[in-house]
Amino acid sequence: MTAPPTDHQLLTVYLNNHLAGAEAGTRRAHRTARSLSDPDGARLLRQLAADIACDKASLLRVMRELGVPERRPYAWLGRLGELAGLLKPNGTLLRRSPLTDLVELEALRLGVLGKRQLWAALADRAAADPRLDRPRLDELADRADRQAELLDGLRRSAAGVLAARP
Repeated sequence: MTAPPTDHQLLTVYLNNHLAGAEAGTRRAHRTARSLSDPDGARLLRQLAADIACDKASLLRVMRELGVPERRPYAWLGRLGELAGLLKPNGTLLRRSPLTDLVELEALRLGVLGKRQLWAALADRAAADPRLDRPRLDELADRADRQAELLDGLRRSAAGVLAARP
């Protein structure tokens, strides 16, 4: 019989899962920015990709402060998952569909909302763990909220393009 996982082991899994998501989100934002037909939207997505990379760095700093090791296999799985996302059905087989922008923007927004929950969970833990900087975690949560709003606006634009198609 094996012992139940410790709090630290669970925290390691949790934070490494989010680290994999940050890696995948950065790649997806860059890829979507390269293919987005709206130049302003593409510029905003490039900035978002840079912000997500900064958030990843913040997560790595939190992991170091908490003594949580980075597990490289999680990053590899995140990369594989992001690549698997390229295989989603979009109504065309070999070329990019107008639906692809909408689906990718929705996926990015879901990732940002999950990241927002990460920062909130860590902020809740900060009361009992002085290694965590509650004000910084609150700032990161606020930034995630702004990122989600940006992605929602881009998503609405992409949906409007689809609605206007014959």
